Amino acid sequence: MTWFLGGIAFLVLGYLVYGRIVERLLGPDDRKTPAVANPDGVDVLPLPEWKNMLIQLLNIAGIGPVIGVILGIKFGKIALLIIPVGCVFMGAVHDFAAGMMSLRMNGANLPKIVERNLGRTYSAVFSWIMLVLLLLVVAVFINVPANLIGMTFGGANVFWWAVGAIFAYYVAATLFPVDKIIGRVYPLFGALLVVGSVAISVALVAAGLRDPAILNDCAGFADFQSKNPLFPCLFVTIACGIISGFHATQSPIVARTMTSERQARATFFGMMIAEGVIAMIWAAAALAIYNTAPENLALAGPKVLGNITTRYLGQWMGGVTVFAIVVLAVTSGDTALRSARLSLAEMFGIDQVKLPTRIMTCTPLILAVALLLWWSNQSAKSFANLWNYFAWGNQMLSATTLMAATVWLVRQGRRAASLVTLIPGMFMTSVIVAFILWTPGTGGQPWGLVPGGLPVGVASAIAAAVSVAFAAFAIRRGRAD
Repeated sequence: MTWFLGGIAFLVLGYLVYGRIVERLLGPDDRKTPAVANPDGVDVLPLPEWKNMLIQLLNIAGIGPVIGVILGIKFGKIALLIIPVGCVFMGAVHDFAAGMMSLRMNGANLPKIVERNLGRTYSAVFSWIMLVLLLLVVAVFINVPANLIGMTFGGANVFWWAVGAIFAYYVAATLFPVDKIIGRVYPLFGALLVVGSVAISVALVAAGLRDPAILNDCAGFADFQSKNPLFPCLFVTIACGIISGFHATQSPIVARTMTSERQARATFFGMMIAEGVIAMIWAAAALAIYNTAPENLALAGPKVLGNITTRYLGQWMGGVTVFAIVVLAVTSGDTALRSARLSLAEMFGIDQVKLPTRIMTCTPLILAVALLLWWSNQSAKSFANLWNYFAWGNQMLSATTLMAATVWLVRQGRRAASLVTLIPGMFMTSVIVAFILWTPGTGGQPWGLVPGGLPVGVASAIAAAVSVAFAAFAIRRGRAD
């Protein structure tokens, strides 16, 4: 219980103390935001601060801080330390920097931000990888919530009806102006999220006070840990809650609706801290269920989630909480499709003010997602592959965003300030390089760059050298201007 409550206290202090330090270093001021200077009535328009904060939280808090930590806690309760530390010093900084760069570039999406700071050659490859990852997010965030609905309310027939309803909502949400659907339904979704999170946290604390041993490491974790080294696997398994490159695709959506740069700390840094709290709650809940019912160790994440809610909240409140998790997935999937539309339009210079051009831009994306959904539902292995490749590709986005932010800060003459993005950028570069060199392509892991994988020590040494080289490139590029 000490690790759990201490981690949440660290997150709160991180927002109050380190958040202000990062705010001074990034320097939000009183200049006009895109929503004030160049509104277009569709994607760029002013919304109230509270609504922007809620949209940002629901955009970034997909199933990662729930399903991801249900698997990630198998690394042991050390995850209850790494989640808050990583969230404060890496994830929240990453989201804040991505949002500030977008604000200063008239609401630019990630491809343009990367092109401006890391160059056209890098951006040309990166943009297509990012677009594929966004489509994977949409497919996963249709599949998982539809499965949760099917398991909770009625089986396979319900699953396909849920798929159709969620997909139809995604299409509507990405085509209509941001204030017409997203701006109106998110307050209701946010209320469900709060109810579900508070309910499971209260039940968890009560259970922990009765039996503190439920938050100790579980003996059943040994097999998992023997196959998955803490570094780099933990930071690929748990992304949302620590750091997630997907968030950098979402921050520009809200950067286009903010009325003041001074809202940035609460909106970007603060909402990542809130996601860290959600991750801590579900990591502790998973630790408790594994200790009290070890048979859950052999189950998939969504099934474990259902067992957690039923065990600690009962059938009715458990159903409400599962629906709150469905909300998390849906409210990330809809804006993932919106971000894909905006990024594709930005890459090809397609105006998005008129509905026909939005439909034209969105049509190939819809077809691609439909194909991914069909493929991922052919077998459990297909879905696992879909999730695995997204997991490590997602962290490639985070490393790229942090290094782009480093270039951005160095160009402004803020070389000392650039350390807040450079250091986590180097760390995440080493994570992703080590992972794709180590991953053996067996035991449920995706195939990496080396058949059979390198020893983790060798992979980590090479990764460290690559991270130093990437850092040198970023600093040199920033100083060149």
